[in-house]
Amino acid sequence: MAFLWPLIVLAFAYAICRFLFMLIPPNVPSIDVDASDVLDDGNQTQENSFIYIPPRGRTQQADRKVQCYEPATMKYLGYYPALTPVEVKERVAQARKAQKIWAKSSFKQRRLFLRILLNYIVKHQQLICETSSRDTGKTMVDASLGEIMTTCEKITWLLSEGERWLKPEYRSSGRSMFYKKSKVEFHPLGVIGAIVSWNYPFHNIFNPMLAAVFSGNSIVIKVSEHASWSGCFYFQIIQSALAAVGAPENLVEVITGFAETGEALVSSVDKMIFVGSPGVGKMIMRNASETLIPVTLELGGKDAFIVCEDVDVDRVACIAVRAALQSSGQNCAGAERFYVHRDIYSSFVSKVAKIVKSVSAGPPLAGKYDMGAICLQEHSEKLESLVNDALDKGAKIVVRGSFGNISEGAVDQFFPPTVIENVDHTMKLMQEEAFGPILPIMKFSTDEEAVGLANDSRYGLGCAVFSGSQRRAKKIASQIHCGVVAINDFASNYLCQSLPFGGVKDSGFGRFAGVEGLRACCLVKSVVEDRWWPFIKTKIPKPIQYPVAENSFEFQESLVELFYGLDIWDRLRALVNVIKFFTEQHSPAMGKKND
Repeated sequence: MAFLWPLIVLAFAYAICRFLFMLIPPNVPSIDVDASDVLDDGNQTQENSFIYIPPRGRTQQADRKVQCYEPATMKYLGYYPALTPVEVKERVAQARKAQKIWAKSSFKQRRLFLRILLNYIVKHQQLICETSSRDTGKTMVDASLGEIMTTCEKITWLLSEGERWLKPEYRSSGRSMFYKKSKVEFHPLGVIGAIVSWNYPFHNIFNPMLAAVFSGNSIVIKVSEHASWSGCFYFQIIQSALAAVGAPENLVEVITGFAETGEALVSSVDKMIFVGSPGVGKMIMRNASETLIPVTLELGGKDAFIVCEDVDVDRVACIAVRAALQSSGQNCAGAERFYVHRDIYSSFVSKVAKIVKSVSAGPPLAGKYDMGAICLQEHSEKLESLVNDALDKGAKIVVRGSFGNISEGAVDQFFPPTVIENVDHTMKLMQEEAFGPILPIMKFSTDEEAVGLANDSRYGLGCAVFSGSQRRAKKIASQIHCGVVAINDFASNYLCQSLPFGGVKDSGFGRFAGVEGLRACCLVKSVVEDRWWPFIKTKIPKPIQYPVAENSFEFQESLVELFYGLDIWDRLRALVNVIKFFTEQHSPAMGKKND
């Protein structure tokens, strides 16, 4: 035992040193980003100080402008150009030139880029969250949870583990190739294209960008026409950080526009990442098939939230409301179907109703409202139609939250948080993605029934399962066909950036985040080389050299049995046969016979 003490002391000393190293801030340069365009200081010009009225009878695309406004107040923010296909291809060509330079960059340089970004984000949280809030209508708290924390976690994971997972990975060479070394190499793909949604404008830009740039790629990101104002400001942060580390210009590009802009991007890049609806995702796949590039699709969800009868009802009810109402219902993979065991159904509905009744919607920057505005025009009408369909089929509204001080011209941009009971799967509310602050709650009697209900959906992104028995919750979750699972919690997956994120069925395929998301930005190359070069090399055995010998198949048959036979005696007999073949091939008699 005495020899263990030095090892324990060394291990303890190492842990202390690592901890102290974490406390010492690295020497990270600060960057200056011009935020004058996004600061609401009351000094805006007349051009962008009016209330925006959506045009009728013509589309924005016809004007070749992406008009930007605050959903909560309809205050005009400005506009950005809708890039033509020719302009998109020019941006991609510039990014391709930059990537060839960046592919030779060191991980030290890439880590410095990440640290500069992290330093800026932590020091400018309020600015980033206010920008996101003004552009999408979400509250500051929701912006912090969904935008800042997830992005910071992704950066810190890449800093600590990113290089490790991009280095060559050695694999077993197997039995027949025992004299070889086998490895997998990860090379940049080239130019990554991304079309991202509006619900998390900051994280949805940084998420693919960080993985692409750290793995040696360039990236061109088309931001949503519903969040272009914030997206273009976030692009300035990225540009400043890239310039600070001496990265080539145009390594990251952010473009604005509509459908034709996105279509041109798909046809120009080496891989496509898309976050959006299943309908558009299918079009992305069709376009990508023309150039046969890989595609990652994250197409939303209809996540199940299952509550067994042995839970702490107060705690789970609180989590349920947050899961349904986060980001004003603009939730990415938020819970949209609630299944509660009949033994606690009434008490659970009562607790949830009490919380929702106290929730109010209002201007998000006011700071006193739980929910902000809905980003999309006329989306509240869709939500109301889903509720009305459920009511027509027997559902009942339990409670609705309240509106705060909302300007008269923007009332339709808000939707009250709503709790609905007596729902079933004949209702559109339980089948179609709502993307809104609605809690439809349904009873179940057995675990098998809960699993069946959760799987009765064309979506398969995530789920949350709550039970007083961890084992029971895990068993239920293991049977649900989805890509993301939280046991006795909700959305904790998003703050574990070592984990892949993505779904199945109409929720798409491919993965963001984690090792899988990082390596998805790479050309995965298999490499085999001689282990003991130049002493041992591959040489084709005489029996199977051209022209093959009469006994070539018998030799090959023995070789297979030698390497893969299950019976030890059969393998020994095969070894004898193989040796015999070689002996016969080199004997004088055999040589004369062959002559």
